[in-house]
Amino acid sequence: MAASGDSDSSIDREILGDLARLRDDMTRFQMEHQFAVDEILTKVTILRTEFLHLHHYNPIEHVTSRVKTPESILRKAMRKGISPDLPSIRAHLTDIAGIRVTCSFIADTYRILETLTSHDDIRIIEIKDYIAAPKPNGYKSLHAIVAIPVFLSTGPVDVVVELQIRTVAMDFWATLEHKIFYKYDGRVPDHLSAELASAARTANELDQRMERLHTEVHGDGSDSERNPLDDDVIRYLQQARSARPATPERRTQSP
Repeated sequence: MAASGDSDSSIDREILGDLARLRDDMTRFQMEHQFAVDEILTKVTILRTEFLHLHHYNPIEHVTSRVKTPESILRKAMRKGISPDLPSIRAHLTDIAGIRVTCSFIADTYRILETLTSHDDIRIIEIKDYIAAPKPNGYKSLHAIVAIPVFLSTGPVDVVVELQIRTVAMDFWATLEHKIFYKYDGRVPDHLSAELASAARTANELDQRMERLHTEVHGDGSDSERNPLDDDVIRYLQQARSARPATPERRTQSP
């Protein structure tokens, strides 16, 4: 009996050791994803500032992000039957880190997606266009799964991040649908599903109408709006050019 007790204690110590190592791995894993989110958020901030100052227009309304906790990562891995080791979890879970960019208009969503994914250090894994082809329940959004390198003391690590890009109207609808879905534990009554589908169509009509109004007032965005300072600067440049001494023409020497 004593031998059996010693064996059980040995097994328990091994399991506890594995658990401690797994917790440490998950903490580092979460940190990697937080660093990846921070990298992409920096890119989004630069884009917002550039558009605002150079184009006098900011297509990004707001940005949110989240990274799953180590406990949430392990629980999802267990639910999906994924082996409790870091390589398996890294290979099979792609929604640990997420960033949602909410834009003003439909055209802006595609513009932001194209701009972000054109960066040399961002590798596209998958893109799903639920704006062009909405889900059956009416959900609309652009989804992109991308990988970005995070430079740690041990070297670079490619980390996967999920991007969601949608309009304000799409985001409002998706938020409400999410709340209703969890309220009914996924079994939404038919009359509510029909109402949500109708609301999705209304949200799409609103997006289309607001984009037409924006284009009518501001144009297609190809030309930036004139800044009140522009006229003064133009006059300054004209004066500088007229005051500049003429450059003598070069004479071509005969051979």
